Amino acid sequence: MLEYVKLILDKVSFDSSLFEKELRKSVRMLVRTELETLRDWCYQRFSGTYYSILDRIFGKVLAA
Repeated sequence: MLEYVKLILDKVSFDSSLFEKELRKSVRMLVRTELETLRDWCYQRFSGTYYSILDRIFGKVLAA
């Protein structure tokens, strides 16, 4: 499932609202270990463009 999520995020990364929508859906589908891996991958790949979105979504999810 994690690889599928990465593929989708790559494909929608041209649009910030789509990216955020798909990232929120991904967070609901994955288990904690996959979320941690996804977080690291997202920051490595998209932090230049979507840093604030990543902080907003992963800050809430992984803080719990």
